[in-house]
Amino acid sequence: MRGVAVTGMAGSNMSLAVLLLLSVLLTGVTHAGPDMDPYKILGVSRGASQAEIKKVYKRLAKEWHPDKNKNPGAEDMFIKITKSYEILSNEDKRANYDRYGQTDDTQPYGSGRYGQQHDNFYFDESFFNFPFNGQNHRDFADSKYTLHFNQYINDVVPDSYKRPYLIKITSDWCFSCIHIEPVWKEVVQEMETLGVGIGVVDVGYERRLANHLGAHRTPSILGVINGKVTFFHYAVAKEHLKQFVEDLLPQRLVERVTDKNDLQFLNSWHELNKPHVLLFDQVPVVPLLYKLTAFAYKDYLQFGYVDQGLSETANLQKQFNINTYAPTMLVFKENIDKPADIIQAKGMKKQIIDEFMSNNKFLLAPRLVNQKLFDELCPVKQFHRRRKYCVLLITGDEETFSSGNQAFLSFASTNTKEVVRFAYVYQRLQQPLCDILMQNKDSTQSQPQVVILERRNTAGKALFKPVTAWNGSEEDKQLLLDELERLQKDPSILSHDAMLPELNNEFASMFVIRWIYASYDYLSEVIDDILHNNWREMMPLLSLIFSALFILFGTVVIQAFSDSGEDKQTKPKAKDGSKAENGSPGTGTSSRPPKKNFVEVTELTDITYMSNLVKLRPGHMNIVLVLTDASKNILLSKFAKEVYSFTGSLTLHFSFLNIDKHSEWMNMLMEYAQDTMQIDADEDDGGNYKIDYTGHVLALNGYKKYLCLFKPVYTGEDLDSKSSEDEGGSSGVRSRSSSRDDHPSRKPNRSRSISTLQIHHKLDRLGLWMERLLEGTLPRYYIPTWPGLDKITPSK
Repeated sequence: MRGVAVTGMAGSNMSLAVLLLLSVLLTGVTHAGPDMDPYKILGVSRGASQAEIKKVYKRLAKEWHPDKNKNPGAEDMFIKITKSYEILSNEDKRANYDRYGQTDDTQPYGSGRYGQQHDNFYFDESFFNFPFNGQNHRDFADSKYTLHFNQYINDVVPDSYKRPYLIKITSDWCFSCIHIEPVWKEVVQEMETLGVGIGVVDVGYERRLANHLGAHRTPSILGVINGKVTFFHYAVAKEHLKQFVEDLLPQRLVERVTDKNDLQFLNSWHELNKPHVLLFDQVPVVPLLYKLTAFAYKDYLQFGYVDQGLSETANLQKQFNINTYAPTMLVFKENIDKPADIIQAKGMKKQIIDEFMSNNKFLLAPRLVNQKLFDELCPVKQFHRRRKYCVLLITGDEETFSSGNQAFLSFASTNTKEVVRFAYVYQRLQQPLCDILMQNKDSTQSQPQVVILERRNTAGKALFKPVTAWNGSEEDKQLLLDELERLQKDPSILSHDAMLPELNNEFASMFVIRWIYASYDYLSEVIDDILHNNWREMMPLLSLIFSALFILFGTVVIQAFSDSGEDKQTKPKAKDGSKAENGSPGTGTSSRPPKKNFVEVTELTDITYMSNLVKLRPGHMNIVLVLTDASKNILLSKFAKEVYSFTGSLTLHFSFLNIDKHSEWMNMLMEYAQDTMQIDADEDDGGNYKIDYTGHVLALNGYKKYLCLFKPVYTGEDLDSKSSEDEGGSSGVRSRSSSRDDHPSRKPNRSRSISTLQIHHKLDRLGLWMERLLEGTLPRYYIPTWPGLDKITPSK
């Protein structure tokens, strides 16, 4: 019995322990719930709208922002507010939380109802792959790189013209960001030592900056150079990121130099007005550190690279006695045979290279080519002990001045004083400045002169003294040396003062080349964005391009279909017209002139007589061309061209009348127009005169029963037979057939070509007549009744 009692007591103790353990777990879960409830953190109901949630978030974020709220728990509270808003502002995340009680951080490890608060257990945070843990949720390694909007605009963008920036877009609730952290930290450590700028944008804190950069998802990596943003589209690996930074740099920063082009490279110092830098190294690829240095000092120095592993560079290495075991950097100024400075080290650091470049930014005596260079060479006086004097040679660029210029350069190379800078200026290119310093009133080319000046303020005020006319003699050099020694003792010898004008930019013509390069880079970026599906940033441009293509393509397609439809409609009518020309009866025909001057012309016969004339609707007119079988093709083609511009009117109809068939109808119609001017006639074989109506045009108003008459006029070869169609009348035009007896010697083909030319020119003034017809200024001949067209004139 005792054993049984002990066993029962042990069983009860175990049950009690299990209950206690479950209560502890449930207590942990109970405490976990409120901390993860975004509704309670923001203080809104579950039915709150997006506008209400956004309004509350803005108020709480402003209240609990760590920069404004000094409460020790303000930072944690601000993080909770931001995370809660991120959940509730996203419909998918909000629906997931409302349905399952899950957020992104709790979903992988169980629902919210049975979620685990691993703070209460001894687990390594990396085991859960969890981005935050209480107050240690943020990666403080990124805190020194955090960017704000104003900081980016005021600091990063201007600095991106000297060095590229690598920026990471992240957020505290971005689980994918954790996977790239090891690679990112390794790349940042390496790139920062090379001079690449680093930045981190937290979307939760700087959504405005993220939108400005065009970053709409996390994680994202982008580069900024020359104020331009470029996104990284490849897998996050160290090699890819290094190549991305290298691709950001312009392609023409460093020129490869060999024994073949070394003199051309070094001799360009005079044209470019820059010292030249040569790096000798064993690697076949230009080091990234050297490219970054070239980008930072591109406005001051020209960079070249010599691959020591190539046989084409052996003479260069021998000429300058280069050590093949360590990288060597040489700076050449005016003397291309001897470097002005040299640096050699196995592990070149950025700080050493920057100091080396800064000490060799200018030539010994550079030419003043723009205001920026003038400001750096001759800075404005700030303190008494920091005075800077400029010795300026005003000269010309002709060959006659070369000896004096060389002597000035020789004198400048012996200068060892930090307070004195030497420079020269071409009078022809900087005329306003030279006129003031030389006190030259007539702006004519004067002989070279040396001037010492000191700038007093940025507005242009300067003190100066003309020293001597310069021809490079020893006396000139000694006089200049004496003046410089006097200046060190007595600065008041600069007795003249003046307001200096801003210098002309002599390299302004290179703007076009830079614009071409910039356009090429922009197009490359656009193509790169298209290839990598960066659609959100490219959507406005793509929309514009596709809209233009759609409009263009739609116009072409509609025009093509309309043309093909017209062709199909006119083919059967053209066949009927050919039959009518051969004498076959036809109800009507149409003519298709060349090109697009298509006008539908119907033959006026006894069948179409009623519909096209007698029963014509009020306000409508039928324009009838009178022709013969012989002149049909020529006159119809010309008629179509002349009246094509009037075919848009719905009240005009176009027909033709074959005078060979209906000459009697035409004679009867003309009897009602007795007051028309005389029409010339051709003499037939019997000596009788036959009126020639070929080329006449009738405007027939069937409802009001009147007509307007156009008579042909020549504007071609026969100048003596010109006449004017005035109000439907013109002087007669006699056919050439009446004068054939006077010129029996002409050949038949010549007579035929002249007749064709005359027929073609009969309708030259028809367009003007049509305009007067529409204006209503032509005379009208009223007809009592329209004569019948049922009788066809017999052919003789």
